[in-house]
Amino acid sequence: MAENGIPDEYLDGYARILAAVAPTGRRLTRDELLARREMGERAAEAGFGLRALVGAHLAAARTHWPVTATPGTRDGAGSTDSVLAAIEQAVDAFAEGYERAQRLAVRQEVAARREFIDDLLYGRSDPGRLAERAERFGLRLSYEHAVAVAEGSVPYDEEDAVPRSVEQALIGRFGDRSVLLTTKTGRLVCIAPGDQPEVLAYFAKQAFAATDGGRVAIGRPRPGVGGVVQSYEEALNVLDLAERLDLDDPVLHAADLLVYPVLTRDRQAMTELVLSALGPLEAARGGARPLIETLTVYFDAGCVAAEAARRLSLSVRALTYRLERIHKLTGADPADPVHRYTLQTAVIGARLMDWPAKSF
Repeated sequence: MAENGIPDEYLDGYARILAAVAPTGRRLTRDELLARREMGERAAEAGFGLRALVGAHLAAARTHWPVTATPGTRDGAGSTDSVLAAIEQAVDAFAEGYERAQRLAVRQEVAARREFIDDLLYGRSDPGRLAERAERFGLRLSYEHAVAVAEGSVPYDEEDAVPRSVEQALIGRFGDRSVLLTTKTGRLVCIAPGDQPEVLAYFAKQAFAATDGGRVAIGRPRPGVGGVVQSYEEALNVLDLAERLDLDDPVLHAADLLVYPVLTRDRQAMTELVLSALGPLEAARGGARPLIETLTVYFDAGCVAAEAARRLSLSVRALTYRLERIHKLTGADPADPVHRYTLQTAVIGARLMDWPAKSF
């Protein structure tokens, strides 16, 4: 056993190289350099630290300093400089092999992590095997997990500054709490234990700031391997919903928006409602879109005409005229509580299905 706990096998042939080089002052041969690189690779794969390995080489150089090297001699064969040059070459080749193995290990780890994330979020692979692989990345899939997804104005990759800054903030705040942060299709994805909502809340805050005002959606906590997929899909659906409905909130929770999936679950029924309640608006000058926008803003303003008019940059009189026109065309009065519910539901359906831009 060499110094620093490094086994002698990782110094095998090193003393012979020094002894062979000292008399002639030659450089290491290609085979000698190759052998040192391969030794460095094996040492890296065995998990030994590079600092300890270099220290072991220097200690071995002192122990096996060639007797043919003349102390104080600076030039030519048998000089101290020739031995030091050989040590430098040997250690450099060893470190090169070590670093090459480390880079390969990192690439393999990144590839394994990416493959695991793809399998996890898409529900691929055997659940039992997936749960085993999850423990390697700090997740215990037998528990509940919730998924948050953040998107910004540009797509992100794991190596970008934004994901790294968010991850550093999470680690600095919570340490290792079985949290997995990654990117998927240009978005930030955070998987956290379902009983720790503060983690995803903090992620949402950091992601909103790092993406310069992006949007974050948080799925509901779900148990098991399939629960991660469900929570992830919920978060994606919420992001899509927010875009369709022009929702302004920077952080959206799937649990707060469950009414929308319910409304669109029966697409045929919703299509019939939209066409029945709003179809007559297509007969208006300019088509149905301006009047649907008017209804949208009117309902969002709590059916307060003055506020709706302000948001639409209209006079209250002009807004009132539009509402009367809607009443005349559809037979439904937006100011009437009974009619209002039908119209508002139809408007939501139209926005979700992008009608009338897309015909049924």
